[in-house]
Amino acid sequence: MKRRELIKGIGLIAGALSISGSAIAAEPVAGPKKKRILRIAHLTDIHMRPELNAPDRFRQCMKEIKKHKIDFFLNGGDTIFAADYGNITRDRVEAQWAIWQELRNELSEYEMHSCLGNHDMWWAAPDKQDTMYGKPHVVKQLNIPNRYYSFQKQGWHFVILDSNNSNAGSLDPEQRTWLEADLAVLPKGTPVLCLSHYPILGVSTIMEGGNHTDSRYITDLFYKHKDKKITCLSGHIHLLDAAEYNGVNYYCNGSLSGFWWEEGDKQSAGKGYYRETPPGYAILDLYEDGRVENKYFEHTY
Repeated sequence: MKRRELIKGIGLIAGALSISGSAIAAEPVAGPKKKRILRIAHLTDIHMRPELNAPDRFRQCMKEIKKHKIDFFLNGGDTIFAADYGNITRDRVEAQWAIWQELRNELSEYEMHSCLGNHDMWWAAPDKQDTMYGKPHVVKQLNIPNRYYSFQKQGWHFVILDSNNSNAGSLDPEQRTWLEADLAVLPKGTPVLCLSHYPILGVSTIMEGGNHTDSRYITDLFYKHKDKKITCLSGHIHLLDAAEYNGVNYYCNGSLSGFWWEEGDKQSAGKGYYRETPPGYAILDLYEDGRVENKYFEHTY
C-alpha cells in the first residue's frame, strides 16, 4: 500500500472510532431500568374566559389528557383570563372564576395543585379589606393551602412558589426564608419538582422577557442543595423552552390557551400559536431515581 493511501486509511479508521466513541459516550450505561413513580399533567396559562368557546375547548383538551392516565395536575397560574387590569369589574372577575369552578368540578376525581399567576389577582377592588382583593381570594378560588406551599408524593417533594411580589417575578423575604428551610430538611438525594408561574431560568425569556428577577438568588440556593435532584416548571410567557444549569432542568411549558384562545399570530405555523409555540400541555413522567421526562403536546382546537 502506498504511504498516502495508508495514512488516508488510518484517518478513516480513526474518524470512525471517534464517531463511534462519541455515540457510545452519549448513551447511558445499560443498567436496571428505574421505575416510573408518577405521571402528572402540567397546565399553565389557561386564561379561562367565557368568550371564544374557551370552556368547551378546555373540556376537549381534558379528554385528551385523561388518555395519558395521569395521577394529578399541576396548574401553573393565570388560571383566569385577567383580573389584574384597572378596568376589570367585580362581575367580570366573578364570571371568570365561576366558569373555572364549574370546569374544576368536572375534574373532581383528580388532585390539582396550583400556583398564582400575575393575571389572577383583582387589584382594582374598592379597598384592601374587600374579600375579593388580591391573593387571599385567589388562594380560596384555587383551593390551595397558601400562596406558596410544599407537599410530598411517592418520595418526591413538590414546591409551589408565588412569583407575584413587589418585583414582578420574584420571591418576597418571607417566602425566601420559608424556601430555604423547606429545602434544608430534605434528605440527600430527594427528588424535587418546583413549580412557579414566572420562569426561574429560561431561554426564550432572553428575547421575550418575563424571567424571575431574582433568578441568581434562586439558582445559588439550588446549587447549595445540589445533593438533591431538582427540576423546575413554569409558564407565563406562553413559549416552550428547556434549559439546564448546574444540574437543574428548567422547563417552560408553553400555554394551554396559546394566543389567549384567539386565532394566533403565527397562522403559517398553526391556529392559536403564540410566536412559534402552539397551545398545549405537558405530561411528565417522574422516576424513582429523580429523572423527569417532560413532553409537550399540542392541543388542536
